[in-house]
Amino acid sequence: MASLSAWTARLSEWRDVVIDRLVTWFTSPAFYGQIAAILIALILAWITARLVKKRVPFFGEAPEIRAKGLLAKLIRILLRFRDLLWPFLAVAFLAVAISVSDAALGRSWLVRLAQSAALIWLLYEAIDRAITHPMLRTLAIWLGIPVATLHVFGWYDDVVRVLDGISLSVGNIRLSLYFLIKAAVFGGLFFWLGRITTEAGQGAIRRQESLDRPTRELFAKLFELALYAVIFILLMQVLGLDLTALAIFGGAIGVGLGFGLQQIAANFISGIIILLERSITVGDYIELEDGKAGVVKQVNMRSTTLETFDGKEIIVPNEKFITTRFINWTHDDPRQRYEVEFLVDYETDLHKVPEIVEQAVSRHPRVLQQPEKPDCELREFGEYGVRFAVEFWVEGIDDGPNKFSSDVLFLIWDALKENDIRIPYPRKEVTIIDRRTVAKGAASS
Repeated sequence: MASLSAWTARLSEWRDVVIDRLVTWFTSPAFYGQIAAILIALILAWITARLVKKRVPFFGEAPEIRAKGLLAKLIRILLRFRDLLWPFLAVAFLAVAISVSDAALGRSWLVRLAQSAALIWLLYEAIDRAITHPMLRTLAIWLGIPVATLHVFGWYDDVVRVLDGISLSVGNIRLSLYFLIKAAVFGGLFFWLGRITTEAGQGAIRRQESLDRPTRELFAKLFELALYAVIFILLMQVLGLDLTALAIFGGAIGVGLGFGLQQIAANFISGIIILLERSITVGDYIELEDGKAGVVKQVNMRSTTLETFDGKEIIVPNEKFITTRFINWTHDDPRQRYEVEFLVDYETDLHKVPEIVEQAVSRHPRVLQQPEKPDCELREFGEYGVRFAVEFWVEGIDDGPNKFSSDVLFLIWDALKENDIRIPYPRKEVTIIDRRTVAKGAASS
């Protein structure tokens, strides 16, 4: 009870001190003088902003942008900040009010508080107009503004000290809440910027027509690896970690690779091998061991994406291209040889068929004459007709947008009809026997 009474008395004393101080503040001439200074500064800022908007055309109606390129983008960005004239002038006039209040009243804490609030307001409006990306805008509003607020009011160091005091130590490693927040924020920001930079850099590399496609893909992937290595080093420096300390984690990483990450490491190394030896490049038509096939769309660090002609994407681990067999239809030469079969009637002059069909197939604009011209061969004497096959070379795959076999069959059909060559089809002879006739014949015998 004595302790409770002591605490009650102490709280009562603290309450009385706070109330007395507030009453002293609110009844002092300095308080009302600072209120007047704030109001005068805001009114002058508003009047000045109105005058500037009337006199300066830039702050009136949006001017017509005649510039192009980077200059036009800069002008559009400046136009977004036209409405921030009054908040900006309010911060400037409040700065003047601080000097006047210090000189006339000997204090300016209330004016400084008003200027800090105006500065935060200005920062929020500027972020809302300048940053259009949703994620960056959210990050700037929910992280940048609170940090700026702590800086403005002088609380940043105290908050950092409190967050750094909440920590967990494991051996020589100390992880604080401030370190984890800092790592999450800067790690996310750096790797987001890295992804954007990677896309832009790889796009620029892939547009270099002076290099062949495999070389462009190799340089694009090396650029990605180098960029993320640099980002990792920068992140370590920002977090204040000595790179030599990474040797401590080497054993743990080695054990992790040996157990849970061996497949990821194998796919990663396989991807590097694929890029270096160029067994697969973007645009190649690949047929896997299980029969699935598609065009290589992208070679990533862990997997390769095959796009089928019906719009599906097959994600294949890079290790599969090292440890299993596959067919690369277009690796060194995009030319392919196909053949189609057809039948002719037994009454046909077979010696005329090859020449007629070869000339017809050669008329196709995509059929090549090199390395071989279309070649029609007799294959077998079938049950219903004589079987022929014509072989021809084309550039590309007979699938998706290409219909080489179908086009060639149409050409053969037209050529055979023009030369009165019949295409046989299965026939059946049905004989109807009258039972009565059979019975009479048996009786007479």
